[in-house]
Amino acid sequence: IFVIEALQRSQILGWGWNNGGPLDVPANASSATSITAGEMFSSALKSDGSVVAWGYSSLARTSVPAGLTSAVAVSASSAHSVALKADGSVVAWGNNNSGQTVIPAGLSGVVAVAAGYQHSLAVRSDGTVVAWGNSASGAIQPPADLGNVTTAAAGNQFSLALRSDGTVVAWGRNDYGQTTVPVGLTGVTAIATGQSHVLALKSDGTVVAWGNNG
Repeated sequence: IFVIEALQRSQILGWGWNNGGPLDVPANASSATSITAGEMFSSALKSDGSVVAWGYSSLARTSVPAGLTSAVAVSASSAHSVALKADGSVVAWGNNNSGQTVIPAGLSGVVAVAAGYQHSLAVRSDGTVVAWGNSASGAIQPPADLGNVTTAAAGNQFSLALRSDGTVVAWGRNDYGQTTVPVGLTGVTAIATGQSHVLALKSDGTVVAWGNNG
């Protein structure tokens, strides 16, 4: 219901519904290199590896841990965020009603992160996926044979993984067909989820979508 966009010269422009202030970009969000949007809040990753968050602060949505540095990626969802650091470690903050911000002990070697509605995902350098948080619908139980994963995405009680061969694996809640990957889908280079639908970008520039079409 709102959009936040990074522009040239590290400027940030937002439009849409501003309930809670997710479009009120603060002055200290300058030098942003990437951005992410949650439910009524926004975050920016800065060139110095720090993170700035603004908007609706309920449930600690915007409470970036003090001293967070060396971040290289940030993912936000309904009310929590997950950040990947340059050393392969992970930091999370915000709503923790299902343990979604409690990083699993010993988690290291992470190359990508994703925040779902009430769960989190981390892709490790060995191509495996670690998941934690709300166990409803199996969103935090990746297939036992899942490997060669390069990145992941997470929605409302479901998860997706993009593999190095351009195929997609999905698991968890499937009431709208969001985890029923289209037969024969290959050549995927990026994936994204909404609350209950999925988008896949292919190497030929086309997009495939599935899930809730309400």
